[in-house]
Amino acid sequence: MPDGSRHSPNIVFALTGPPLALTVSKVTLPPEPTPDGHAPSSAASPSGLPPGDPGVSKWMDLDGPVHYRDYGGPAGGPLVVCVHGLGGCHASWSALAPLLSRDCRMVAPDLVGFGRTPTVGRSTSVRANQRIVDRFLTQLSDEPAVLVGNSMGGMIAAMQATERPGSVRGLVLVDPVLPALRGVRQDPVVAATFALYAAPVIGRAMLAVRRRCVNPARAARDSFRFSCSDHRRVPAEVIDEHVRIAVDQAEDEESDRGFLAASRSLLRVMLRSTRYVGTLRSVRAPVLLLHGARDRFVPLSAATAVARAIPRWQFAVAPDTGHLPHLESPRWTADMIKEWFAGPGRISFGLSEGT
Repeated sequence: MPDGSRHSPNIVFALTGPPLALTVSKVTLPPEPTPDGHAPSSAASPSGLPPGDPGVSKWMDLDGPVHYRDYGGPAGGPLVVCVHGLGGCHASWSALAPLLSRDCRMVAPDLVGFGRTPTVGRSTSVRANQRIVDRFLTQLSDEPAVLVGNSMGGMIAAMQATERPGSVRGLVLVDPVLPALRGVRQDPVVAATFALYAAPVIGRAMLAVRRRCVNPARAARDSFRFSCSDHRRVPAEVIDEHVRIAVDQAEDEESDRGFLAASRSLLRVMLRSTRYVGTLRSVRAPVLLLHGARDRFVPLSAATAVARAIPRWQFAVAPDTGHLPHLESPRWTADMIKEWFAGPGRISFGLSEGT
């Protein structure tokens, strides 16, 4: 396979799609066995992992396997469920989770069609994945969760808070996809790429070219370069984790259909701006909106406009940061979340070790 280094960054982005465009295996992966040889239960219970643990992979059956990473946390702490964006996966949260798991139980699922969760006949649309998140929350715990969502995951988290308000005690939106607002200028490369995704034949052809011409490891690294203000601030082990997943799963052409379906459904929600603004306004849980000052995917002007329109939301801007503050500026992101928990979020922490 030719090395992706011969492409310019913008062309690499056009071929690989939005940040961290990872594919999924077509093989249905079995649950990892417990020490007694039985499949792990999806019933609600504290994870038992020590705070700060790098986490373990677990599985849940939701009309097919759903993979998630459980980072552990104190039994008395709030449940925090992190929802990744388009092309992302559970690994998108591997820099932030250790910074919060001393106070919260941190869990990060792979949405259908992404990471290690195969489609197996399920839809990858944002509405379908919102329903998966709803069922995931129901099986995971009897208590409401704090949802942390980035990009498309922020859109899904907001939908969940609207559709099933009893399941969400708080919402942290990290550079979420926002309504297409008049006067907000989109990055031309981003706009052109999503326009190509919207055309079924062209979108499939573009992803096919990506598979033939771009080394998956290089594509994953170039995605960070495009998505971040300074990709060098992303921990090396986090990038390596994404590269491993991209390389392991690079031959699954079936996942392209799921990726394109997800991107088109995202566009449909975003472009129906009046309806989407209504969804955001109807969220009754406390909301913290975090946004990178140099986000190329969702302009800061869009986040500022939404924050002004919904003044009860708390709003903070990560300086010199792109679309992925939880990866590029994880300590800042963790500090903002902890401060919000203690104040406007009105969410009590569990007791950490030594307190």
